[in-house]
This record gives sequence, C-alpha cells and structure tokens, in this order.
Amino acid sequence: MQSIIICWQIYDVTHNPFALGLTGLAEAIPFIVTSLFAGHIADKHNRKSIILLSITLLFTATLLLIFIGANFSISYSRFGTMPIYAAIMITGIARGFLGPAVSAFWAQLVNRNLYANASTWNSTMWHIGAVIGPAIGGLICGFWGLPTAYVINALLFAFSLLFVLFIQYDVVNTVKENESLKESLSLGLKFVFSNQKMLGAISLDLFAVLFGGAFVLLPVFASDILKTGPEGLGVLRAAPAVGAIIMAVIMAYKPPLKNAGKKLFVNVALFGALTMLFALSANYYLSLIILALIGAVDNVSVVIRSTILQLSTPDNMRGRVSSVNYIFIGSSNEIGAFESGLAARLMGLIPSVIFGGAMTIASVVSIYKLFPNLKKLNL
Repeated sequence: MQSIIICWQIYDVTHNPFALGLTGLAEAIPFIVTSLFAGHIADKHNRKSIILLSITLLFTATLLLIFIGANFSISYSRFGTMPIYAAIMITGIARGFLGPAVSAFWAQLVNRNLYANASTWNSTMWHIGAVIGPAIGGLICGFWGLPTAYVINALLFAFSLLFVLFIQYDVVNTVKENESLKESLSLGLKFVFSNQKMLGAISLDLFAVLFGGAFVLLPVFASDILKTGPEGLGVLRAAPAVGAIIMAVIMAYKPPLKNAGKKLFVNVALFGALTMLFALSANYYLSLIILALIGAVDNVSVVIRSTILQLSTPDNMRGRVSSVNYIFIGSSNEIGAFESGLAARLMGLIPSVIFGGAMTIASVVSIYKLFPNLKKLNL
C-alpha cells in the first residue's frame, strides 16, 4: 500500500517521472548501507527481535507520513517533497535489517526437505499482499484521500507486529563469539562469490530488476497513457501479483526443480520481452494482461533463486548470505526505479521502458555465457 500511495502523491504534486525515480534512490541508499551489517546482526542476535524492531521502525515511518499528509500544504510550501523522501529513507533502513533477518528466520521454521515447496507458498503469500495492497491503496486514495490510506497502512503494520510476536522457533548456532565484524562480513561475501550457481542466479535477477523496473513509472502510464485515476493505478500495480499468485499455485503442485537453470534463463528473458510489450500498449485491459504475465514469469525466477539460496547456505551464515542477496536484489528494485525515472526523463517514457526490456534480454545472454554451470542446474 505504502509504495503506491507515496508514488501517487509525489507524481500528483510534481508531474515529474524523475521524482518517482528518486523514491527508489531514497530507499536504496540506506538499504545498501545497512544490509551487510544487518546480516551480521541477524546471525549474532535473536532474529525474531530484529524483525519486531524493524517492523516498529516501518510503523514509525508511516506515522511520519501521516503527520506530513495532515500538514501537507504547509510542509510542501516549505520543504517540497523532501519530508516524504526522509520517511522513505527510514523505510530503507528498516528494510535493510528486516530482509536478512526474515530470510534467515524463515529457515528456522521449515524442514530442509520442504524448502522448495515452502519457497513457493512464501512467495504466494507475499504476492497476495502485493495484490491486495496496491488495489486497496489506490481505491482508498481515490475515494477517501491520502491521509486515510496512510492511517490504514499504519494499522496493518501494527497487526504484523502482533502476528510475529506469536511465532515459536528453534535456536540455531550463530556467529562465533571471537569472530570480528570484518571477518564475519567478509565470510558472507566470500561464500556468495565462491558459489557460481548462487552468484549467477543473483546476478540474473539483479539485472532483470535493474533494467526492467518500470513499475515505478506506472503512475505516469496510468495518468498519461491509459487515462485512469488512482483506482485504476491500484489495479495495474496489483496485476503482476495476480499473475504471480496463479503461477505460484501451479508451482506448488509442480515446482520448477527439474532443469531449473534453463527455466530461470527462459523466464527472465520473457520478463524483458513482456516489459517491452507493455511499453507499446495503449489499452488498459491489454496492459493488465501483460503485467499479469510479467508477474507470472518473474515468480518462477524468484522461487528458483530463493530455493538455491536456502539449500546452499548453512544455518549459522543465513543472515550474512541473505544480506548479500538483499544488497543485490532488494536494492536493485529501488536503483532500478531510479534508473527508470532517469531514463524516462532523458529518453521519454515509452522508449525508456523498451530500452529497459532490451537490456534485460541482453543481460540474460551475457550471464548465460558467463555462468555455464547455472544453465545445467537441477534442484
């Protein structure tokens, strides 16, 4: 919800695609700065406590957005959109700690032989939230306004705190007491870069999201190309998650384990091609179908990559390895948003999205040649 609300608010007052791109940069910088250290913390301290503190920080950022929204005319006249970007930066810090802790904690709750299937259901639940959130956020913005949308968003963060409180789990071995911070951080980096299949899968997803991250420009497509309001924007933003959920149900019964490497390359290439097709669409319903297909093929790569990560990582290093993964993947969403906003400003809206899709396909070809072992991967 928060992503779609912020993007609509910023574009509504600025009408500048580059301003949308800056939302990604505002979140990416603190996310990258904190992520690697956060992995060390996730392996050394109670992961459940880290998750609770991170969600509390997300809740605090939303309270700040409520305050800004309640005094928006005064705030905007004095500071422009800077207070909103400040709240986004707080969100980036929270996500920097939350990502590695959640990923490492997840493995404490699931038996190893269920990782692939659990990854599918985990992705399904995330995408259900990604369907409901933007749709509800857009509808509430359209009918009741931004302040109401932010208040409901804050209440949902409060609910998530309650849910995490009741999770029971087994304690695992963590960072050695005599291990320095430098040694701890370097071990996570060395582990990822020595595992060619993991590094290849992460790199593939990194470039796909970096160049194919046109989702931040959806407010522009909704307003200027498809001629719809925040309600229609919410549905557009939810469409990829609908496709992802449908694909997740298929994968729950038929997981993409056989020839997983080849499937990974094919689906990321399709992601790029569909992104280019979306840029050319001027029909609202055709755009919805294309976005749903984008979500479906993207979810295949998400499940394969997360399964590789969980199966290859020892319990006592999950936080640090997850943090490296999140630096690659998590930050690439936000940096990709900045790239999309900058490209749209320099090249124009439609050419910039076509360029991003073409670069995604080029990345697939390059990584296919650089990581030959990845295409042979079977899970």
